Amino acid sequence: MSHIERLADLTLEEKASLTSGADFWTTKGVDRVGIPSVMLTDGPHGVRKQREGGDHLGLADSVPTTCFPPAVALGSSWDRELVRRVGVALGEEARAESVGVLLGPGINIKRSPLCGRNFEYFSEDPLVSGVMGSALVGGIQSQGVGASLKHFAANNQETDRLRVSADVDERPLREIYLRAFQRVVTEQQPWTVMCSYNRINGVYASEDPWLLTTVLRDEWGFDGLVVSDWGAVNDRVAGVAAGLDLEMPSNGGRTDAQLVAAVRAGELDEAHVTTAARRAIELVDRIVAGADSDATYDVDAHHALAREAAGRSIVLLRNEGDVLPLDPTGAGRVAVIGEFARTPRFQGAGSSLINPTRLDNALDEIRAVAGERVSFAPGFALAGAPDDATGVAAGDADALRADAVSTATGADVVVLFLGLPAEEESEGFDRTHIELPEEQTALLEAVLEVNRNVVVVLSNGGVVRTSGWQDRVPAIIEGWLLGQAGGGAVADVLFGSVNPSGRLTETVPIRLEDSPSHLTFPGEFGHVRYGEDIFVGYRGFDAKGTEVSFPFGHGLSYTTFSYGAVSILEHDGGIRATVDVTNAGSRDGREVVQVYTGVPGSRVARAPRSLSAFTVVEIAAGETVTVTVDVTHDDLAYFHPQVGKWTVEGGEYLVEVGASSRDIRRSATLTLAGDDLDVPLGTDSTVQEWFDHPRGGELLQAAIDSASGSVMSSMLADPETMKMLGSMPLERIASFPGSPLDADGLDALVSAANA
Repeated sequence: MSHIERLADLTLEEKASLTSGADFWTTKGVDRVGIPSVMLTDGPHGVRKQREGGDHLGLADSVPTTCFPPAVALGSSWDRELVRRVGVALGEEARAESVGVLLGPGINIKRSPLCGRNFEYFSEDPLVSGVMGSALVGGIQSQGVGASLKHFAANNQETDRLRVSADVDERPLREIYLRAFQRVVTEQQPWTVMCSYNRINGVYASEDPWLLTTVLRDEWGFDGLVVSDWGAVNDRVAGVAAGLDLEMPSNGGRTDAQLVAAVRAGELDEAHVTTAARRAIELVDRIVAGADSDATYDVDAHHALAREAAGRSIVLLRNEGDVLPLDPTGAGRVAVIGEFARTPRFQGAGSSLINPTRLDNALDEIRAVAGERVSFAPGFALAGAPDDATGVAAGDADALRADAVSTATGADVVVLFLGLPAEEESEGFDRTHIELPEEQTALLEAVLEVNRNVVVVLSNGGVVRTSGWQDRVPAIIEGWLLGQAGGGAVADVLFGSVNPSGRLTETVPIRLEDSPSHLTFPGEFGHVRYGEDIFVGYRGFDAKGTEVSFPFGHGLSYTTFSYGAVSILEHDGGIRATVDVTNAGSRDGREVVQVYTGVPGSRVARAPRSLSAFTVVEIAAGETVTVTVDVTHDDLAYFHPQVGKWTVEGGEYLVEVGASSRDIRRSATLTLAGDDLDVPLGTDSTVQEWFDHPRGGELLQAAIDSASGSVMSSMLADPETMKMLGSMPLERIASFPGSPLDADGLDALVSAANA
C-alpha cells in the first residue's frame, strides 16, 4: 500500500511531525503506520553524505564520492546533454548511498561578481541558468532520486543572507531572478524546491504565499514539496500557511508543537498542515519507489566523466600567436609555476564541499605528457600545500618568487597557475574585490621580466580582474574550479587532446566599479536594492556601452568558425534562425552558436540584446553544418507588471547570431505582430497612455472633439504641446478650467475603455 493512503489515519500531532526534520539530514517517520524517514543530502556537484550521525554539518567528514565540476565551470560548457549526463551520474551515486534527495542545483543569478557563492551558480543570464539547471535536474531524477532546486528566490549574496530583504521590482524579479526557476519547474517538475533565507520585498521567502503558492504552484503548476534552506524558517505557522512543507533541520519538535497549538487555537486551518504532510508523504513514496539497496556506480567511469566535463568547461580567453596548444612531442622546456598546479583548488568551500574519490593535479598530468621537459616551482604559498622539495621556506614570498623566476628563465614556455585561495571565497561571506592576491600578481610581473611566453591558467570560483596584465601574456585559460579531474582536463587542453569549447557565462569587467550592481551591492540596514533593474550582467554593460575585459559568451578554440548568411522566419509564435557554420581550421571542434534578440523601437526598457537561444554544434575540420535554432514565443516575452502577464511586444526584432554578446557574426530583422495587450486604463493614466490604448485613444479623442468650443483638440494636435501634456494624468487635465471632461465623464470614459 502506498504510504499516502495512511494520511487519513494520522493524528494532528503526527501530521505536524512529518513537516520537520528528525535530525540534520533525515525526515521524521511515523512508525505506527509504517511511514519511514528519508535522507536529504547536500550537493550540488557531488553527493556530500555525512559518514556517521546526523546532528552536525560534517563539512569535512563525508563519504568519498565523485566531485564533478561545480556550476561555475559546468555552466561554461553551454552543453545541456553533457550536464544531463553529469546529473545522471549524480543520481546514480545518490541512490547508491541511499540518499533520497540531492540538494541542488543552485540556479541563482550572478548579480554581482562579489557574491561568495557564485561558484555554485551557473550564470548571470536566466536562459543559461534555466537550461543548465533543467538538464541537471532531469538527469538526477531519471535515476529515481529527487533534486532540490535552490535557492528560491532572489538569493544573490551572502552578506546578511539570513535576513536581508532583496528589494526588487516585479518585472526584473520575474524576467531575471525567477525565470530560470520557472523553466526548470515547468520542464522537469523537481521533487523539491528549496526556499532561501532572505526576504523578498520585506517578506521572508519561507513565509511568502505569493512566492510559494501563487507563483510556484498556481502559475507554474509545481506539484512537489517546498523545503526550507537549513535554518531559513522565521515563523513556522506563517510558513506552513504560505506553502512551506518541510522545515529542515530538526528543531526538536518545538515548532511542530507551535503548529498544533495554532490549529487548536483556530489560528491555522488544519488543512494547511494536512497538505504539507501529504506532500511529505508523497515525497517519501517517490523516494521509496526509486530506492535500490543493491545500487552501485562505476567510480572510474564517473571520474572519466568528471574529466570530460572539466575539459569541456575550460574557457580559452586568449591565444595570441597560437601559443597553444603545446606540442606534446616537442623538445622545448616547459616551466610550470604556481602552487595551484600541484595543490589544486577544485571546488568551493561551505556546504557543497565534496570528499573526492580521487584527486588529479595538473603538474602530474603535464609531466605524464611532457616528461622530463617539465620543471616546477611553487612561486607562492597556499595553506595545506606540501613542503617544497627545493627547501624554500613556505612563508618566504621573496624566496619563492626568486626560485620561480629562475625556473622560468630560459624555458620555451611558462605555464603559470594563478587564482584565488580557498579562504577568499566561500559560502557565508562575499568577496570585497575581484583582484588576484598581491603576491601572485608580483610573481606574474617577475616572470614576465625574464620570459614573455607565458600561459596563465586561472583557478577561481568567481571572476578575477585580468585588466592590467591580460594584453601582456599571449594565452589565458580560465580554469574555474574544475572538480576532482580538473588537473587532467587542464593538461588535455594545454596539449590539444581536447579542443577548448567553453564559453563565459558571466562578464569579466575591466573594473569592479563597472559592474551594473556595484553601487547597490550588498546593501545596508537589512535591505539591498536591485537598482539596476533588468540590466544585470552583460545587459547592463551593453546598455551603457561599457568596455569589458572579456564579454559574456566569449571563448576561443584551436580552430576557427565562420558564419554564413542567417535566415529567419516566424515559427510557432517565435523565431527560427538558420545559419551555416563552417569549421575553417584543421582541427575538429565545437562551436556555441548564440542567438540574441532586441527590439530597437521598444516602448519598454530593454537591453540592446538578450540571449534568446543557443546550441552547441560539433563540426569536423573543413566541414559546414547548417544550424537551426528556435527562439520560443516565451523567450521573446517580457513581463508587464500592470497587466500581470508575459507578453510579446509587436514590432521589428533585431536577431543577432554570433560567438559572444560582442562578437556578432550575422544579423537580420523580422517584424512580429506580437500579443494583444489590453492595459487597463484609469483616471490616473496619462494622456499618452490613453492615446496608445487600442480603444482609449479613439474614445478620448471623440470626447474631446464633441465638446463645443474646446481648445483641447487643437492643443493635443500640436506635437510640442503634446510632449508636455502627454505625461499628465487624465484626471489632472480634466481639472483644468475649460476642460471638456468632468468627473462623471471621466468615469464613463474609463468604463467604456475597459469594457
